[in-house]
Amino acid sequence: MLKTEMRNENSMHIDKMDTLSMVKLINEENKKSVNAVDEALPAIAAVCDAAAASLEKGGRIFYVGAGTSGRIGVMDAAECPPTFGAEKDRVIGIIAGGAKCMTMAAEAEEDNAEAGREDIARYGLNEKDIVIGISASGGADYVVGALLYANSVGACSVSISSNSDTPIEHAAKLHIVVDTGAEVITGSTRMKSGTAQKLVLNMISTAAMVKTGKVYENLMINLRPGNRKLKLRMIGIVSEITGCDAENSEKLLDANGWNIRKAVEEEIKKWSSV
Repeated sequence: MLKTEMRNENSMHIDKMDTLSMVKLINEENKKSVNAVDEALPAIAAVCDAAAASLEKGGRIFYVGAGTSGRIGVMDAAECPPTFGAEKDRVIGIIAGGAKCMTMAAEAEEDNAEAGREDIARYGLNEKDIVIGISASGGADYVVGALLYANSVGACSVSISSNSDTPIEHAAKLHIVVDTGAEVITGSTRMKSGTAQKLVLNMISTAAMVKTGKVYENLMINLRPGNRKLKLRMIGIVSEITGCDAENSEKLLDANGWNIRKAVEEEIKKWSSV
């Protein structure tokens, strides 16, 4: 039996617990997700390097999943353009069943391997790309189909699962197994497994962007001015790097199309001419 389908002895009587005891238990179980990720760090680092290599070659990062796994992939991909200034087509999330399944469960979609192949093929996948298949159980046919197609065109294929020796692991070249164990609610992998998946994808996308020059020190130098909060953050970043006050930092940004790199470079040129 898959570990994610086993009953959790610690939560056998959760239906009799008071609310505080219940949330304490859930929180203690969530901590195990972090510990499980810690055990998988060498494998995660290898995937981070592979993802960065794909971006450096002009390739793309694809996340493919069904249900919760697919939603987490789409969410991480969607955050890359505003956070790192990445082009919208460099990190792509694909969920079984399409966009409607971001807000509506359609469990049967994960059983369609051909749909996984077809959905990834539409992007003109090639050997520069990396396809990261995500499935808590490790058995989603949709993900297997996408990974096998990735292999067929020479792309790098990766599996992320909470179980070992699974179909998606066998279909991929690189493997991340995050052993989160039995869920608080038996089989509800949106809980510990989903938490672990988000932690892993945070690492992959962040490390890939850092390694490809999207970050200076720990600052978002490719940040885009999508709203007032982000504009204030950009002003703070320019101030931090150049030592200018907020007013002059805003002027620098305004004069350079709200591009942090250009604003900083203009200020540095002033220093060199003095």
